[in-house]
Amino acid sequence: MRTILNAQMGTALNKQVNAEMWSAYLYLSMSYDMKIKGFPGMANWFAAQAKEEFEHAQRIMSFIVAADGKVKLEPIAEVQQEWNSPKDAFADTLMHEKIVTEKIHELMDMAVEAKDYATQNMLNWFINEQVEEEDTARELLAALEAIEGDKAAMYMFDSKLGKRE
Repeated sequence: MRTILNAQMGTALNKQVNAEMWSAYLYLSMSYDMKIKGFPGMANWFAAQAKEEFEHAQRIMSFIVAADGKVKLEPIAEVQQEWNSPKDAFADTLMHEKIVTEKIHELMDMAVEAKDYATQNMLNWFINEQVEEEDTARELLAALEAIEGDKAAMYMFDSKLGKRE
């Protein structure tokens, strides 16, 4: 009889927990950089994104425990502290979300190979989430590119992002 979560999958999921926590740190860093640069709406958007990434880590940790695994929290690597512009921060956001998507797909490949149906089921939520994450980052970056240099449009864009809960 096999356990619900094999050791190799448990290790890989714990690495993803660390990646999600790192993502939360990255978005917190972006949030405070935008706040310092005078964009409170973007700061709010990135803070909400950081909270969401932390919730992703918690979702994976809860699954690990429910699947009879062990959560192992590792140190979080340092993140970038400043961006030249909001456009650069959102370009990095899109690039980062693409990397996260790859990591989730690698986990799914591993779960499929191991015939780990419980992990596959859990990861399906993340696969769908990543489609949304990339789409949102792409749309926001395109909007920033369209309004580049227009201070009034930038103010309106920042105000709109300030409404995210």
